Amino acid sequence: MTKPTRDSIVAFIADILTRRGADSYLGEAVTMQEHMLQGACFAEQEGAADALVAAALLHDIGHYTGEFGEDYIEQGVDDLHEEAGAKVLEGFFPPLVVECVRLHVAAKRYLCATDPGYFGKLSQASVQTLALQGGPMEPDEAAAFECHPFCRDAIRVRLWDEAGKVQGMTTPPFAHYAPLLQRVVDGFAG
Repeated sequence: MTKPTRDSIVAFIADILTRRGADSYLGEAVTMQEHMLQGACFAEQEGAADALVAAALLHDIGHYTGEFGEDYIEQGVDDLHEEAGAKVLEGFFPPLVVECVRLHVAAKRYLCATDPGYFGKLSQASVQTLALQGGPMEPDEAAAFECHPFCRDAIRVRLWDEAGKVQGMTTPPFAHYAPLLQRVVDGFAG
């Protein structure tokens, strides 16, 4: 598929998920597509605004932009999927979506530093990636993160991200979310 435009970005994402959605999700019991759809489903169930549902759905889109092998974690490589995903979405989606994608890893690091029970909720794969991503934030990092205008939204996306690892969970298909994504793209004047 050629480089996406505002008119084709949703179809472009749908094509990626059709071709690659069954990829392994870092050793989790769900595929990448199942994980992404579960995040969106949890956001939708909580009555989140369309842009937050879009962020929950697209938070890991950056995993598809690199050429890292499936064993990159074992090799001690952080694929920086949060930055890659944000760059892919910029220009198509509003800052809320882009920044939640960019900050969902920082939100994990923040929660591990500030919520005594959060680390215990992480899956084994999340524990492994946390180490590659810098570990829990230091107090000065946490204070800076709290000042980010999208801090609270990124934390919500992170919680849906961590919850979205349920083997066998039934979610709506991507086609259910495509109109929502298009509304978010169409509503962004960027």
